[in-house]
Amino acid sequence: MRLVSSDLIRNFSIGFVIAALLIAGANAESWGGELSSPAQAAPMPRAPQPSAEFVIPPASPPAQAPR
Repeated sequence: MRLVSSDLIRNFSIGFVIAALLIAGANAESWGGELSSPAQAAPMPRAPQPSAEFVIPPASPPAQAPR
């Protein structure tokens, strides 16, 4: 018995066609009517700015030890 025989391919193709027809029939009601309006993008929100109490000052260079 071959794994890919003509019967197997034919049965899968018949099943695919039947399933496609069932799905198309189930969605046929939504095909008519007006198209929905185009999507509108939401306005871009502004990022909150950090307050002064949360800003970390830059580190000063380390002091060098005397030689």
